[in-house]
Amino acid sequence: MTDPAASTVPADLGAHVRDLCKAAREASAALARAPTAVKDRCLRALAAAIRQRSAELLDANARDVERARREGLDRAALDRLMLTPKTIESMATGVEQVAQLADPIGAIDGVRSMPSGIRVGRMRVPLGVIGIIYESRPNVTVDAAALCIKSGNATVLRGGSEAIESNRALAHLVADALEQAQLPRAAVQMIDTTDRAAVGHLITLPEYIDVIVPRGGRSLIERLMRESRVPMIKHLDGVCHVYIDDSADLDQAVRIADNAKTQRYGTCNTMETLLVAAGIAPTVLPRLGSVYAAKQVELRCCPQALAILSIAGIGPLVAATEDDWRAEYLAPILSIRVVAGLDEAIAHINTYGSRHTDAIVTTDHPRAMRFLREVDSASVMINASTRFADGFEYGLGAEIGISNDKLHARGPVGLEGLTSQKFVVFGNGEVRI
Repeated sequence: MTDPAASTVPADLGAHVRDLCKAAREASAALARAPTAVKDRCLRALAAAIRQRSAELLDANARDVERARREGLDRAALDRLMLTPKTIESMATGVEQVAQLADPIGAIDGVRSMPSGIRVGRMRVPLGVIGIIYESRPNVTVDAAALCIKSGNATVLRGGSEAIESNRALAHLVADALEQAQLPRAAVQMIDTTDRAAVGHLITLPEYIDVIVPRGGRSLIERLMRESRVPMIKHLDGVCHVYIDDSADLDQAVRIADNAKTQRYGTCNTMETLLVAAGIAPTVLPRLGSVYAAKQVELRCCPQALAILSIAGIGPLVAATEDDWRAEYLAPILSIRVVAGLDEAIAHINTYGSRHTDAIVTTDHPRAMRFLREVDSASVMINASTRFADGFEYGLGAEIGISNDKLHARGPVGLEGLTSQKFVVFGNGEVRI
């Protein structure tokens, strides 16, 4: 079968990508000055179009999924790729949520009077043009476009080849919504080719692109760290942990650890390692083992966990290796380690984790607060599933990614993460003496 994108590969790919980025740069000024009402009108039109044309979106996605299955895409990647009526409605709802959020652009805060008489504050401004590189998930096309439009940024999207038809259909709806609101269609560009060389061109155009947001595997991030000439907001691995403290409520612990792993396997906020305090392990592990066994989750265990689960008749079990503690499975596989207590749990997370999302289940408030302070991750939770770590659940409307970085943006990157601040000064004829 012919590659659906083969006919769109331009003769000069570098010039093509440069032209798209240049057009986005030229459109960015119009978007940066657009009134809130205009941006919100665009987003509401996009949400309506997503619902009205859901059948077309499902058809395009079905073609992507069929091709991906033939090419042997794994189960987790297929899960990320697939659209359903429910996920399409969720996309539309997310766009509406973004429209309802306060517009950060132009907001001035921290104004203070200085001895000279001037008043100094900071104004929230767009970053400019954001290049977004992502794999599998078609919903990122809509989430990224909505957030960039509301935050006054133009964007250049480069989705994965496996989702090319879905992304084309969604990008067309975005362009139509921009035009309907009398904003430039070029404000949201899609690099409409599966040629991987396009990424290399995109990340070397600092004159047009202000920041790159990569959403993909470690190999993509490492490549960009080597080659990019544009600053990045990185989304790396999601090696997330749940630690069950020996003071935990057992029913709550089982419910949270089950949901954190099995509610969805192929997401970056899914638990990959379960840590259990030695004092509660003989009680809670057999219950959890039964839950995981019923859902066919492969368990990779430390020696203590192996012994406890074997005595309980749970199996089959696999002995964990050092590599398992660093693994992001994105699959029905879970590593389990019994730890002495809170200190060892925190040390394990800070050694092996990816600084994404980690949770403690406990009824001991001082231990919970120590966990919040000492676990060095973008999201740290008490008595809640790690699956809550995303923009929609955090009230951001949507997210452009979850940053493991510490500079500029950390955790789910919503509207504010796509802005910067500039100093503004209010005077009344003051001059410096």
